[in-house]
Amino acid sequence: MKSKFLNLRADAAKVLHQILEEGQSARECLPLAQLPHKEQDKAWLQEMVYGVLRNLPILQFWLRKLLDKPLKNRYKIVEQLIMLGFYQLAFSRVSQHAAVSETVAACQPLNTQAMKGLVNAILRTFIREEISQQQAPNQQIASGLPKWLFKKLEAEYQDGFIDLIGNMQQKAPIWLRVNTQQISHADFVETLGNASIDFTLSTEHPEAIILSKGYDVTSLPGFDKGWFAVQDGAAQLAAHYLEPAENQTILDCCAAPGGKTCHIVETQPNITKIVALEVNQQRALKIEENLSRLGHNAEIVIGDATLPEQWWDGQLFDQVLLDAPCSATGIIRRHPDIKWLRKAKDIEVLVTLQKQILDAIWALIKPGGTMLYATCSILPEENHLQISDFLSRTPNASLDNRFCNDSVDRPGKQILPGDQQMDGFYYARLLKSK
Repeated sequence: MKSKFLNLRADAAKVLHQILEEGQSARECLPLAQLPHKEQDKAWLQEMVYGVLRNLPILQFWLRKLLDKPLKNRYKIVEQLIMLGFYQLAFSRVSQHAAVSETVAACQPLNTQAMKGLVNAILRTFIREEISQQQAPNQQIASGLPKWLFKKLEAEYQDGFIDLIGNMQQKAPIWLRVNTQQISHADFVETLGNASIDFTLSTEHPEAIILSKGYDVTSLPGFDKGWFAVQDGAAQLAAHYLEPAENQTILDCCAAPGGKTCHIVETQPNITKIVALEVNQQRALKIEENLSRLGHNAEIVIGDATLPEQWWDGQLFDQVLLDAPCSATGIIRRHPDIKWLRKAKDIEVLVTLQKQILDAIWALIKPGGTMLYATCSILPEENHLQISDFLSRTPNASLDNRFCNDSVDRPGKQILPGDQQMDGFYYARLLKSK
């Protein structure tokens, strides 16, 4: 038992170090750390890592109160280990004894044995002085957000800001999308009920299932048969807002991992062709895997969306779904590492890239065709400001007002984290004049 917890805490500290100090994504390093562990321990490892990332500012504040000076070089990982101990003591059900003793013991596999006394002293002081009962010194630290993002969201959302940051701190539910080409929604609902799976339904999402608690989705009925895909409710709106029709040719631009490609096919199986464009070869493999498991077909093209002359065959598309590269600030509650990987300077770079893709791909659409622009961002520069700018410089483009919020100066539809249990997302449906 001791070895199991020791390894789990050491692995959690390693993952936190890779994210916070080396800039790796949790999607890259967490699965590798989970690999040798049992399912229950994999879930614990993710809960601890994500918990620290959600609450990093307050954990760092506590650390600065109890650690005289920052640790350096190979001992830097001990800071992540101590914050992991704080998280266990302040936010989890782990007993104080286990949180202290096993966190101290984790110094051994981290090759930081010399720090055992320090870790033990800090954690015991944390308990004795009831540090976790002390309030955060300011709202930014309490929010769990980095300063630059806190200030940007506060300026943009004003009256709704408190609710927004509260929702961004919550764990996101797991949404499923029933593959109605393989099984009806009603039959899948019945199957889950017979398997005693807890879930709810959404009146706004005809193919959706919302799991009421965490499950290993690969163990759910019908996973290997392609009966469902994991896809948040906000992302499920894309295929419906696009409105694919029979005999159309469609481009899904920046398509990996392929969830929206598959949903378009499920929504309208009688399209003539769908092209899934992805610049990254490895990410394109995920499109292929999803298509294969769900039983769908699409043409996968490896190419840069800003340079269509390198991959486009010259045939215009009826419709384009442009799920643009973005800050991913709308899915922070699902992927809290985004808060610490994304920097303020990244936003201008992303906005420029989005502009380049919009202009390049617009030329590939038939007169009378449509583009659905989408991001999983909640930042105005990437969303309504980006679309306002595009409309102002593109005479043959207009906005489909059916999919908009009620604000003339904010074109498109902004979904915020927590709206109907969804992630943060933005949509703008653009019409090309004939």
